[in-house]
Amino acid sequence: MSIPYRIEPIRADFLTRARMHGLDDQQQPVEYQQAQGGEPCRDVLRRARPGEALILASYSPFSLPGPYHEFGPVFILRDTSPATVNTQALPLAPVADYFKDTLVLRAYTASERIVDGFVVTAEDAEARLQGLWERDEVAFVLARFAGYGCFGCCLRRAA
Repeated sequence: MSIPYRIEPIRADFLTRARMHGLDDQQQPVEYQQAQGGEPCRDVLRRARPGEALILASYSPFSLPGPYHEFGPVFILRDTSPATVNTQALPLAPVADYFKDTLVLRAYTASERIVDGFVVTAEDAEARLQGLWERDEVAFVLARFAGYGCFGCCLRRAA
């Protein structure tokens, strides 16, 4: 039996600060870009379409200080989208185009200490994720893009 999980939305305060004030999680100016097409948009969990207005910014899903508190680049749409986002499953190929073929899964404790990590293919990601959820010490899992290291999403067990 699989353990249900959810994708945690990107923080609303980050989206507001990036879109309204042009600052990211490191208090540095965001970059405004026109999509070439294919950039992973974290706020809507899909790839950008050519010509869409994007923001590239530094984001951190961590809330506690410590050696594992890291930042990663994210693309978000410059404007809020009315699109409905599926937060019940990893957006993997071939069903979704967000992660494509390869991603990194990193498991953390509630005190934000890393306990495991894997580079996985889209076809192996769900099984590896389920294996992590079987471990009591795993509080959340971060998924990152393998090539560039961009932050993909934060996963937590469903309540």
